[in-house]
Amino acid sequence: MRIARFSLDGNVAFGVVEGDANTEGGPVLDIIKGHPFADFERSGRRLPLSAVRLLPPVLPSKVVAVGRNYAEHAKELGHEVPADPIVFFKPSTSVAGPGDPVGYPAITADLHHEAELAVVIGRLCKEVPRERVREVVLGYTCANDLTARDVQRREGQWARAKGFDASCPLGPWTETELDPSDLGVMCTVNGEQRQLGRTSEMVRSVEDLVVHISAAMTLLPGDVILTGTPAGVGPLQIGDEVAVTIEGIGTLTNKVIKRD
Repeated sequence: MRIARFSLDGNVAFGVVEGDANTEGGPVLDIIKGHPFADFERSGRRLPLSAVRLLPPVLPSKVVAVGRNYAEHAKELGHEVPADPIVFFKPSTSVAGPGDPVGYPAITADLHHEAELAVVIGRLCKEVPRERVREVVLGYTCANDLTARDVQRREGQWARAKGFDASCPLGPWTETELDPSDLGVMCTVNGEQRQLGRTSEMVRSVEDLVVHISAAMTLLPGDVILTGTPAGVGPLQIGDEVAVTIEGIGTLTNKVIKRD
């Protein structure tokens, strides 16, 4: 089930996405009553997907991200795979939605794309045992862990380098019925492939990461875990259109613009 968050005439709601580009009339949204973090009903009111503005699929209280979770990515940046997961935060103000423009940050001259599978938490949880991870996950979406690479190198810690405004595009929706263990992850810039990998190449699985992170902190409904990026990260310029495609989910597209 694909659950989108959207706005129409100033109102924000969730809906189930039905159909695709090959469906007659295109995909539609069946608006749901309530929100996806509890039992809900479909209203039966359907809207063309093209008639609404898609928003970030969730508004997380926190985005918990994991660094160097693909060996080839660690290698391309001159690092070893860490003995323990590198965990860092991106603030709620970093979240952007599908189609949202991303202003090139004034703090950097070396903005990079990082295509990632994102895990959307569905219920309050802490110290989750491995066998119960699937119970606390609502689903999965696409993410772009935009990074000011020069700031990251210069400052050592990653708060500014990865936490600036709009540094975490998410979308286009949350897919709830998906096995995350072996999905294709691709990034293109202006239609040219930059990154291509599979989640089966992750050093630590989704289950590993949820167990590790929840051992330290409570996760709330709508929180997001970024699972790391495959090799091929690289620079973005003003005017570039960057797209993250994950098998079984869809494509998240954003354009880099000059910041006012």
